[in-house]
Amino acid sequence: MLRKILQFKLKILARLVLLKYKPVIVAVTGSVGKTSTKEAIYAVLENHFGEGQIRRNERNYNNEIGVPLTIFGLETGNRSITAWFVKFIKIFLMLIFRKKYPKILIVEMGADRPGDIGYLTKFVKAKVGVITAIGEVPVHVEFFESPQQLVLEKKKLIDSLKSDGVAVLNYDDEMVRVMGESVQSKVLTYGFGERADVRAANYETRTTNLEEEGVFGFIVFKLSHRGSTVPVKLFNVLGKHQVYSALAAAAVGIIFNLNLVEISEGLRTFRFLPGRMRLLKGIKNTLIIDDTYNAAPLSTLAALETLQKLEGRRKIAVLGDMLELGHYALEVHGQIGRKAAEVANLLFTVGERAKFIAEGAREKGLEKDKIFEFCTSDETGKPLQEKLEEGDIILIKGSRAMKMEKITKEIMAEPEKAKELLVQ
Repeated sequence: MLRKILQFKLKILARLVLLKYKPVIVAVTGSVGKTSTKEAIYAVLENHFGEGQIRRNERNYNNEIGVPLTIFGLETGNRSITAWFVKFIKIFLMLIFRKKYPKILIVEMGADRPGDIGYLTKFVKAKVGVITAIGEVPVHVEFFESPQQLVLEKKKLIDSLKSDGVAVLNYDDEMVRVMGESVQSKVLTYGFGERADVRAANYETRTTNLEEEGVFGFIVFKLSHRGSTVPVKLFNVLGKHQVYSALAAAAVGIIFNLNLVEISEGLRTFRFLPGRMRLLKGIKNTLIIDDTYNAAPLSTLAALETLQKLEGRRKIAVLGDMLELGHYALEVHGQIGRKAAEVANLLFTVGERAKFIAEGAREKGLEKDKIFEFCTSDETGKPLQEKLEEGDIILIKGSRAMKMEKITKEIMAEPEKAKELLVQ
């Protein structure tokens, strides 16, 4: 009850703040890639408009309480009545007096349950709505009757746009692409497909000499729009699916009248957040792909495909449970296992559901003595460490609740930098 009251008051006050300061709002949703896309958009726009002119959600402030706090530029008061009292005073002062306020808000919107996006769009009126990717079995589907119901919930973002708004849609995701057929706003698509409005081509992933200070690998591709093309480089990250965040950011930059050179410059400053396919140096001169922030079927398959394309190294996949999949869990974990068998020389699984990953890998032909099963991340680190050999590349991925970052910390070359480099 108290949460509902707090939620209602924050919604009303957020609406008043938005009416007073009138920022241009860019809203981002999807089943995977929301946070990376939000950060890429922020990098592109801040590079052009300058510090203090752009604000985006911090951490996971993407729900009915986090989004208003983003609008106010405040942190949560958690369970402290005193802290919330102070925050309400600050909000009222913001409404009474004119404070410095950003010109553009970038708001990530999550949808864990039916009605979440609909609730947020009632008071957050976006000018630009970005939908990243859905996939065949989206994450968070557990609380929806079907994947299609979740798709319809996500679509409420672009349904809320006015005729002068712009829906920015992932052309390569069919579920997202078809959303553009029934909206009143303009539509700008992005992807690798030849008919995408903002397109990536000549994509390459490269790893570098581990002795090179601070850079262990990068992505390069050509960014194209209306006949113009520029090169883009993203540092210390791997994976074709990571290019989509940059493409969405480029599309938003175009909407704000940036040229491709300005967009490319902004993307050079973009650094993926901890746990999003970040490259880290491991012990024994190994390379870690740290993708421990979260896991969905689509992103896990993409991560494995990235691992598969890397040549000349022994490959190890460390995969934890994927949560919130409801009755799809068994089927999808098995699918991931079968893909892992094609890619990995060694497979480590973590969690009850991940046993089906191991089972799928065995069915596909990965030898039993190459598969190691554990219940928790705490149990996994040291056995993994013992199996490592110089030059190995290790993918570590699982849902947030599995705390897979503990495994990364166990094998990273500089564990004293864990607070800086890993998910907290």
